[in-house]
Amino acid sequence: MMDIHRILKQLPHRYPFLLVDRVLELNKGKNIKALKNVTINEPFFEGHFPNRPVMPGVLMIEALAQAAALLAFDALDATPNDQMIYYFAGIDAARFKRPVEPGDQLVLEAELVRMKAGIFKFKARALVDGELAVEAELTCAMRNIK
Repeated sequence: MMDIHRILKQLPHRYPFLLVDRVLELNKGKNIKALKNVTINEPFFEGHFPNRPVMPGVLMIEALAQAAALLAFDALDATPNDQMIYYFAGIDAARFKRPVEPGDQLVLEAELVRMKAGIFKFKARALVDGELAVEAELTCAMRNIK
């Protein structure tokens, strides 16, 4: 549905902070299903943890937010530019259910619950092999910057 080249046009993030590799499904204004391939050469694994590499929970949440941003931009038929930024405004009910390790494929799912005045509310979750890894309610804000 959306390859890395289109993702790079839609998100301002770049390596090592771009955490969405591919969009598998995108239903305009409704939901998105995306993929993050977790590899051993991710820079955070060097220190988290050297003897048992585990993807940090905050980065799993960030990956969900990036997928949600792709959904939001598509819902508005918008492309980010130098005058617009997409911020986190809140994270609620975050729960981490299983560790994510090198070799895992993190399937990112976000559902748009509400969109009003540049504020977006999502229900999001990430799975590995069909097993829930993390879930959260995300609030994001799209703002023009001067």
